[in-house]
Amino acid sequence: MNRLHPLSAVTSALQYGFLWLWIPMVLVLVLGAIFDPINSSWSPLAAPLGFLAGAAYGIAYYYRFEYGITPDTFDVSSGVFARRSREIPYGRIQNVDVRQGVLQRLLGLAIVSIETAGGGDTEASLNFVSESEATRLQDRIRRRTAEVKDRRRKRDAASADRRKSTGTDEPSGDATRADVVSGSEADGTANRGVSESTPPFDGPEPVSDYRDGASGPGRTRRERLFDLEARELLLYSFTSFRPAAVAGVLFVFFLVTDPILDLLVTTAQPFGGPETLDEGSPTNYGILTVISMLNGLVVTYLLSVAYTFATYYGFELGRTGEDFVYERGLLQRYSGSIPVEKVQSVTMTANPLQRLIGYAGMWVETAGYGPESSGGSQSAVPLAEQRRARRFTENLTGVETPKFSSPPTTARRRYLVRYSLVAGAIVAACFAITRVTALERWYLAVVVFAAVPPAAHLQYVHLGYYVGDDHLVIRRGFWQERTTVIPYYRIQTVSTRRSIFQRRLGLASLVVDTASSQTFFWATPTVYDIDLEVAREIQTTSRKRLQSALRERARDDDMGLSPDFT
Repeated sequence: MNRLHPLSAVTSALQYGFLWLWIPMVLVLVLGAIFDPINSSWSPLAAPLGFLAGAAYGIAYYYRFEYGITPDTFDVSSGVFARRSREIPYGRIQNVDVRQGVLQRLLGLAIVSIETAGGGDTEASLNFVSESEATRLQDRIRRRTAEVKDRRRKRDAASADRRKSTGTDEPSGDATRADVVSGSEADGTANRGVSESTPPFDGPEPVSDYRDGASGPGRTRRERLFDLEARELLLYSFTSFRPAAVAGVLFVFFLVTDPILDLLVTTAQPFGGPETLDEGSPTNYGILTVISMLNGLVVTYLLSVAYTFATYYGFELGRTGEDFVYERGLLQRYSGSIPVEKVQSVTMTANPLQRLIGYAGMWVETAGYGPESSGGSQSAVPLAEQRRARRFTENLTGVETPKFSSPPTTARRRYLVRYSLVAGAIVAACFAITRVTALERWYLAVVVFAAVPPAAHLQYVHLGYYVGDDHLVIRRGFWQERTTVIPYYRIQTVSTRRSIFQRRLGLASLVVDTASSQTFFWATPTVYDIDLEVAREIQTTSRKRLQSALRERARDDDMGLSPDFT
């Protein structure tokens, strides 16, 4: 068993020390209010005792934390008073994520996170190890995970041969998905039975090499698939928006509210804003509001640009065996993998600016963990020329070029009514504001009705679906157009959803759910507002092709995706 880097003891001691120093302070304050002999002024003197106790606990935690690589599992033992031992089977490990902040990069340290399928939480975190140790763990776990997959496939192939030789029937069309794929999804228990047959690792430790086709004794071969060039990085930074930037601006505003308000007043004065925040006419305050909103938008956009640039700086995507491997980040460096067999769907994304310049991105949805946003969605190609991104998607999934079908024109009439109601609500809100403020001319807000027809048309023309032989392709969204390719064998459920208004128009929406956990920021892929009979037909077709695809995969042991997608 191994221990963490010695500097981990220092950081752990400081962390628990500053955390625990408040305990005796609060305790003295509470007891001082109850018992007269105890003086509340003693609380600053009690703080060092809490710090020393916390530091001692942090050091003890360091010495009690151990990890090791065994033939079948990655083992972690931790806990000072209550011990916890975890054995993580290689067949369940989905990603070994290496993260480095600025200080950690200066000190040559890294945080290694072990993620497993079936959940978004970190199964084990090594905080901190040396860079060389992080690389060693990544490579060895990947090699052992690949061996588990090879053994599983050989076992499945042997089972298929036995079935053929004995004349045993293949899985029937009524077989459930769990029956068909239990051998490939249940690595966590199946691999434990083959520990004795696991060959030991001989020779030097594997070392990552980022050069195309680099290989040699003890090296993990990594082929480079995609690099985000400087021009593409700048385009991606300036044409995308990060919601986290809004939270950052709000945090700074609430942290230093008064100086920011003074700055906004000063900025608005040349345009007719008030001299001070306490004195001014309604017109002055109106100008201040408009100028402040514009400033907020500009600052938020620039912060989003900086955040995107720092996040995807030096983005590289490669292939090691049957897994994608990536590395990215300027201030905080990330390195991890995307198991191809865990990919549930592939999505091409493009906002209006990116479509205007002919660019798009490609995202993959994985079952369980996704280091991109603690969910299952992560960027395989942040931004590339549209033809190139489309070719990546087709090569990765094997999907044929889709010929999209559109919803009936009844759906466009529905969007006209919907956006008309929204415009009416905006006009009503402006009218209500003029009743309680000095603002006038509420009727100028009716100009929003001019945007109703184009908004309804744009939503309609960006909807489409394609029912292929092996894949279901769904397109939706204008501000963020998403074209999702879903292999039939990855479908979990296909359900028909109808609102009150859809029932009156004879329409329905078809919701296609996969095992991906990333549904918080992105909605589940849905075919919106198609005829009810068409929705039921697609539902029946998807169910039949799901069973057919599962039978073929069980027979051929085919993953359905190719990591060599370039």
